[in-house]
Amino acid sequence: MAARVLLRHRVAAPFMAATLVGGALFPSVALAEAPPQQTQEYLLARKKPIYDDFEAKPLPKSTTPVPSPASETIPASSKPFPDPEDEHIVSRRPTPTDRLAAQIGKARLFLYKQAVTAEDGVNAAVDKAFNLERSFTSTIASLAPPRESGEQLMPGLIYVLVASMAGSIMSRNRNIVLRASLPVILGVGAGWVVIPVTMGNVSDLLWTYEKRFPAVADAHVRTREGIQHALHMTKIHAQLGKNYIDDKVSDARDLVEGWVKKGK
Repeated sequence: MAARVLLRHRVAAPFMAATLVGGALFPSVALAEAPPQQTQEYLLARKKPIYDDFEAKPLPKSTTPVPSPASETIPASSKPFPDPEDEHIVSRRPTPTDRLAAQIGKARLFLYKQAVTAEDGVNAAVDKAFNLERSFTSTIASLAPPRESGEQLMPGLIYVLVASMAGSIMSRNRNIVLRASLPVILGVGAGWVVIPVTMGNVSDLLWTYEKRFPAVADAHVRTREGIQHALHMTKIHAQLGKNYIDDKVSDARDLVEGWVKKGK
């Protein structure tokens, strides 16, 4: 009997060691079996409900029709799932990122407007410069005489410059008014004599600018009319003086011829 107990203890020790070593070297997953379906139903039936007075009573049948979830009679707040059209109504507070994005958008729009304004200003300035250059070149070209007129600018301009210098030399010992006006008068007179076509073009150009100032234009018109009237009267008086001298010379010649005849 004692030997059997000792043998049992000797056999149990190696068996337990082998079991532990096998569990360590070859781990496995132990799956617990669920109780059968009848046992689960029995356990659920034995559970006591939370509320003692709870009784499963059937709901009373209602005669009014129950609207569907998609019906318009149900308010939007009581619908379990809001419609996609109502999603945009739900508003949320803007986050710092949204506010930063809005400020950055405003700054970009401001910079874009300023850049567009600066670009428009530069384009307007360039267009104005091009228009001025075109106007200047066309004006200078319009002052030149046509080829069929046969007028040459270079000799004529030299003559005008010489006449102006002569007027300055003639009036150097005179008063300041004569020294300022005589070279201009002689130069303009020489220009009308030597290069009349060019002087006519210059006069027309000056007249277009003078028409912008009515007072200057009226003074110019009156001055020109006075000069023309003076020239016309001068020509008339010159012609009268010439006729008078011719008459006197004719009378003197007739008188001398009469004396000569009487002396014979």
